[in-house]
Amino acid sequence: MLTLAYVVLIGHLALILCGGFITILAKSLVRALTGLIMTLFGVAGLYFLMAAPFIGLMQILIYVGAVSVLIFFAIMLTQASSTGEEGQKKRRGKVKYAVMASLAPAIFLGLAVIRTAPPGNLTPQETSVKFLGRFLLGPYALPFELISLVLFVAMAGAVLLGFEKRIPQAGLETED
Repeated sequence: MLTLAYVVLIGHLALILCGGFITILAKSLVRALTGLIMTLFGVAGLYFLMAAPFIGLMQILIYVGAVSVLIFFAIMLTQASSTGEEGQKKRRGKVKYAVMASLAPAIFLGLAVIRTAPPGNLTPQETSVKFLGRFLLGPYALPFELISLVLFVAMAGAVLLGFEKRIPQAGLETED
């Protein structure tokens, strides 16, 4: 049974890493978004593996559903194009910096976990949704509501950017 858990963990980690590489290396923004969605599904799978089904479902609903659709609308409304040949050369030069920037937190966090490793006999306990709801909406009601405000502002900004490019700026010429 423990071997199966390790296989599932490695599968989710592979899904996260593959999605991350697709996101970074994709030439198209829509393909990069597909890689991001793949990564977010892998993270949701890790939540399910940690016996936190409510958080896993919220990961899927909020990030995979709402945020991904928001990013997709922003891409479509702004009509962002993929980079040309010059952008590809600059991008290749920055890959080493991206790898170093992504490995640095992993190394520091890995060392912190190794130094202060918790006892191995701890087992995760399932938390009821009722308790979790009271916990989130009690002292954390304001941050919970601010998240929805941030999503709304991001969507309004995407729509505004989309309309600015399409509406001609007639009549706004100034005389010198």
